[in-house]
Amino acid sequence: MLDRRFVADNVDLVAANCRARGSAADVAKFAALEIVAESDAILRAIPNLTHPAAPVGGEDAAVEIRRGATPVPSFPFKARDHVDLGAALDLFDFEAGATVAGHGFYFLKNDAVLLELALQRYAVDLLQREGFTVMTTPDLARDTILEGTGFMPRGPETQIYSITGSDLSLVATAEITLGGAFHERIFEAEELPLKLCGISHCFRTEAGAHGRATRGLYRVHQFTKVEMFAFTAPEQSAAMHDLLLDLECRLFDGLGIPYRVIDTASGDLGGPAYRKFDLEAWMPGRGPAGEWGEVTSTSNCTDYQSRRLGLRYRKPGEKGTQFVHTLNGTAVAISRALIAILENHQQADGTVTVPEPLVAWMGKRTIAPPRR
Repeated sequence: MLDRRFVADNVDLVAANCRARGSAADVAKFAALEIVAESDAILRAIPNLTHPAAPVGGEDAAVEIRRGATPVPSFPFKARDHVDLGAALDLFDFEAGATVAGHGFYFLKNDAVLLELALQRYAVDLLQREGFTVMTTPDLARDTILEGTGFMPRGPETQIYSITGSDLSLVATAEITLGGAFHERIFEAEELPLKLCGISHCFRTEAGAHGRATRGLYRVHQFTKVEMFAFTAPEQSAAMHDLLLDLECRLFDGLGIPYRVIDTASGDLGGPAYRKFDLEAWMPGRGPAGEWGEVTSTSNCTDYQSRRLGLRYRKPGEKGTQFVHTLNGTAVAISRALIAILENHQQADGTVTVPEPLVAWMGKRTIAPPRR
């Protein structure tokens, strides 16, 4: 008996085989298999349900639910954006990035490299103390894994870079690889919740992104990210979602970055998310008076991904299995964290103060122009 997923992914091969055999029974079987493949394609396109407390509407209907501990700064001088600061401090090379790979790619230089490494250690150290298992993940995943986590690897609206002539794509987030690592796994109840921390490069086409708000590092094609991912029993997922959000807030409070937390509206949720919270940092260099810009988010995907990836758990004394819930949250997306640090900690003399938790790894308290 043919597997439904195999048929969905190989319908042309199955069709040719059935037609070659030629019997009425085989033709009827193929017709049934075509319907199965069609129904699977439709089912994969249906998004998750939405939490009843989520705001209803589009992006403008989002509701602010929390502010960070650090107030929005008031500079006694004209604040510069991270692109201008980076040029003065010799931190980025956007021109070389465009020469090598095209617009939206970049080189980090000098203290920006140290900041990236320090931010990774800062996030990883906190998550290890909270019981997360730290992993580095592949930069590539099979298209079936992308689909299983709710990402669209091919098609006109995809934001994914696909590898021609293969079933592989570059990952947009370690959420894909961390979820896919346990494909078709059956957990024992005592293994849950399982908390993972993944460090990966992230690749996104960011088609159609233009304008001052996307200048510099804000919307790029490649960046490094420390990602949180959790597998839970259904009754544990709401509390886990709160924990992931609290950890994001702790990380940015520690960096002295002003932020607000947004409860994302129903019309702005991605397909897998049942509920999603965005953490938006204050970016003084965005626009004439500064603006909020998303730096992290955390989503409860309930059993949406686990149904597609075959992720289940077994309760002691009960027959059968149940689907786990999956959750994800950005600990630190390096490129956007760099923007928030540089713009909020800039000084009148053009230097930038290093946030206290990063000083030990940076080996300095101030970022100044390098000596020639």
